[in-house]
Amino acid sequence: MWKLVQSGLSVVAGTAEPEYGPEAIHPVCADLKEGQPLYQPIERSDLKYQTPEGTNVETQTFYFNSAEHFGFAQIIHSDVMGISTTSQFTFKVFEKTKPDEFVWTSTHLENFEIVQDGVGFKADDLKIELSEDGKTYTVHSAVTKESLVDLKFELIGEGVKFGKNGATIYGTDVNEPWGSMRHIFWPRCHVTGSIELLSKQAKFAHDPTDETKPLKLQFDDEKEKALGMYVFALQGMKPHHAAATWNFLNYYSDDYTVTLMEFTTPKAYNSTLVSVAITVDSKGEIVLGSIENKTNFVETEHDDESGWDFPRKIQYVFKGENSKKQPVEIEIGGELKNLSEKVDVMFEIPQFVKNIVSGVAGTKPFIYQFSNDLKLKLTVDGVVKKEEVGYGYNESSFVTEA
Repeated sequence: MWKLVQSGLSVVAGTAEPEYGPEAIHPVCADLKEGQPLYQPIERSDLKYQTPEGTNVETQTFYFNSAEHFGFAQIIHSDVMGISTTSQFTFKVFEKTKPDEFVWTSTHLENFEIVQDGVGFKADDLKIELSEDGKTYTVHSAVTKESLVDLKFELIGEGVKFGKNGATIYGTDVNEPWGSMRHIFWPRCHVTGSIELLSKQAKFAHDPTDETKPLKLQFDDEKEKALGMYVFALQGMKPHHAAATWNFLNYYSDDYTVTLMEFTTPKAYNSTLVSVAITVDSKGEIVLGSIENKTNFVETEHDDESGWDFPRKIQYVFKGENSKKQPVEIEIGGELKNLSEKVDVMFEIPQFVKNIVSGVAGTKPFIYQFSNDLKLKLTVDGVVKKEEVGYGYNESSFVTEA
């Protein structure tokens, strides 16, 4: 009970948390019994906003990847201590050969609301809708003239959640948790639609013959074919209390899509690693869903500004069994020559969030975003089945000491 009181104090006052120990963290899949699957298909209800009480952030993030471009569109719906609820639309796109020349927009939304019985979202000049069959999301945004977005994400195969509900639970009593972390995935999508760019942030982001005219990116099977991935996330507590570090990978090729979502908790929760990865083939069939994953920083570079050692060469290893109970190992890695952006989170976040986080000693969040070709090797039952080179967008985030 005292630990619960301490946690409540830290949520209200922004103080650093005490060390609760391993009994206060329950990673996704930890409650599964022998024989129960690590992952399962999702239902429409899994795509509903959770809107828990207290401080939380829910995000809808739609990633798109074509031969020339990569980017994402994202809704960030935040509630701070039940006092302030805000929503933001963020968007990023770049040419994959020049990832440091990007268009980035972050727009505060007005008159926002959760619609479609919880699975959709709308605001002034913005709408995100899920089709009746639960297989297609449409993303329409005209909140800024710098990036007019009109995209359709059609699920290939099935959506996936790990464990019983995709959630990691924080608290000594799982029936009365004081925090959570949840992820729901559409691992591979067919993306169509258009983006109009009128921005001076990057040379490609307007008509090359006239800077006053927009550049239109058209994604379809005839002009620029695109794939994508969708992740719906809930961070049901303060970000710096939930995770100390993050690793994220979104890999694409003609044959496979791979997504890794991995975080390590702060010392308060025993520096626990929570990692899920899903690999699907071109038809959306699951090749491997795994929680035995490892991210290796093979080579690093020290950042004097942030104090963090970020990766310059990386290796991801995923291990598990396929549906035939055969052992599967997937390795993805390579040099991270192209750093798209180093994000100083304290510079980007709203002032009311900054006031909470800045008072906690050791909290200095930075995100390193990379865009590179990476090598994949798939081994099934000891036999190498595939070696290829694909495109990888990956992030390494540092929030506080683990």
